[in-house]
Amino acid sequence: MTALFKFYRLIMDYAQEAINSLLWIAKTLAMTAVVFSFGIFLLVRFTHWGKQFWQFAGGYLSPRRSIKPLLFFLLIVAMTLVSVRISLVHSEWYNNMYTSLQEFNEPVFWDQMVLFCVIATSSVIAALLSYYLEQRFSIDWIEWLNGQLVDKWMNNRAYYKTQYVSANLDNPDQRIQQDVQSYVRTTLSLSTGVIDAVTSMISYTILLWGLAGPMMVFGTEIPRMMVFLVFAYVIITTAIAFRLGRPLIMLNFVNERLNANYRYSLIRIKEYAESVAFYAGEKVESSQLYKQFGTVINNMWDIVYRTLKFSGFNLVVSQVSVVFPLLIQVGRYFEKQIKLGDLMQTLQVFGKLHSNLSFFRNSYDGFAGYKATLDRLTGFSYAIDMANRQSTSHLHEHETDVIFKDLSISNPFGKTLIENLNLTLPQGSTLLIQGHSGVGKTTLLRTVAGLWVYSEGDVYCPPHQLFLSQKPYLPQGSLLTALAYPNEEKAFNRDEMIEVLKQVSLGHLQDRLDQEQDWTRILSLGEQQRLAFARLLLHKPKVAFLDEATASMDEGLEDNMYRLLKECLPHTTVISVGHRSTLQAFHQQQLMILGNGEWQFTDRNLV
Repeated sequence: MTALFKFYRLIMDYAQEAINSLLWIAKTLAMTAVVFSFGIFLLVRFTHWGKQFWQFAGGYLSPRRSIKPLLFFLLIVAMTLVSVRISLVHSEWYNNMYTSLQEFNEPVFWDQMVLFCVIATSSVIAALLSYYLEQRFSIDWIEWLNGQLVDKWMNNRAYYKTQYVSANLDNPDQRIQQDVQSYVRTTLSLSTGVIDAVTSMISYTILLWGLAGPMMVFGTEIPRMMVFLVFAYVIITTAIAFRLGRPLIMLNFVNERLNANYRYSLIRIKEYAESVAFYAGEKVESSQLYKQFGTVINNMWDIVYRTLKFSGFNLVVSQVSVVFPLLIQVGRYFEKQIKLGDLMQTLQVFGKLHSNLSFFRNSYDGFAGYKATLDRLTGFSYAIDMANRQSTSHLHEHETDVIFKDLSISNPFGKTLIENLNLTLPQGSTLLIQGHSGVGKTTLLRTVAGLWVYSEGDVYCPPHQLFLSQKPYLPQGSLLTALAYPNEEKAFNRDEMIEVLKQVSLGHLQDRLDQEQDWTRILSLGEQQRLAFARLLLHKPKVAFLDEATASMDEGLEDNMYRLLKECLPHTTVISVGHRSTLQAFHQQQLMILGNGEWQFTDRNLV
């Protein structure tokens, strides 16, 4: 009966502790939610990096979009508090466990073993559940933010325009793919770390307050002196650590940029492998790669030396903190004022309190990387906004005609290329744009397509357009994909695709339409240009822009391509850029760009 009664009492004690823990978690969660929300408000309102953080978090966490992210974050915070509560219970277990050993109390020892099983099981379950919730929250946020940035980059052709803004956008691939993940995961890690540290700090301060005794300082007895000493110790060491770690912010920022530039150079050699090989430019390219890699290595060593100072100081501080409470409390233990359990709990509580107080010092290098990530993401967003704001030209849709009204175009350095261009091209017109290299021929096409930001005036153009460049773009995939681009394959009939291939003298490729290859490396440049003409015949746009689109063809093929356009697309307005005099025979209008803003228009229909 006695054993049964003890077991019943033990169960009741555990049940009461569970109820107390749940109440503590609920109250602490409510207070944490209020304090954390207010803290975020102050950071966003009064700090630059807080505004940077909210730029990429506000939309996701807004309840107007969805309440789910906030609920998930509350669950994550709740699980963080569960871990704190388990840690506090574990601290009491330390005391009781070592006291039972000191007093040779076997029944209490085994009770504590049972309690340890409960604590360990709860800790494992809480850790696994926390991991799942954090990963679910992070992945959802990454998915949302990736969509936001990709859309922003692709909309209004910002991916193109950002090449010409004054603050040139480097490595957008890194910023979208790598920095988004780093931002989300670090944000969550720092947020939960702060909540854990602050909550634990308060809880362990209360525990240490009860364990700490008086201490003589210069003949004056100060009660609870250990509590004041640990706070002073951590504050002083944190201030020193911040000073040592401050340069890591810029060093980490530079490190990411230098590594991204080096990766880009490696990829660029692969992209232009044939050109490099023809020029035998291996020596120059290698020299450039070694030079870039050298800057990467030098910056790495700068980070290493700064980290040695920072981490070395932190390690010394951590080692000192191990014996610090022991030296303070051991006198009371030898005088039998406290038991072994009290001494061991003091060590454990002091260690936890020191660890939590040192969170900000130990996380400084992580925050340095986080700040660098924020700078890259905000720089990415700023470059896009800047590119979209710079253009003062207005693009308008017109059912049939292409119209330039008071159109002026400059280069990025402010030099006027074309000034006050007024021109109307009725449906079916054929315009040839000529002039010396660099006078603005291709830039005019970019402006009409809405790609060039350094322009003012009005452009009217039918919405269905297609652009053919000197080096046609062939997307990844099959020839069917290349032909249908920018539409999907299913938008066109396969027989029609085969027919246009035959028309441009590429009929031998009809049996390879489904093959997925890197066609830019298989087809010659002349074949790629003919494939682009096949794409043009297939899409039947209202306006076709041809920028040196036949430069890699002989005159016979060039003649065939333009005759096909005239026969198959008589209502398509064709605007060509080229240097060949042979092109004049295929165009009724000519726009000669003379330089310094001057131009001359000739219409043979009026001659």
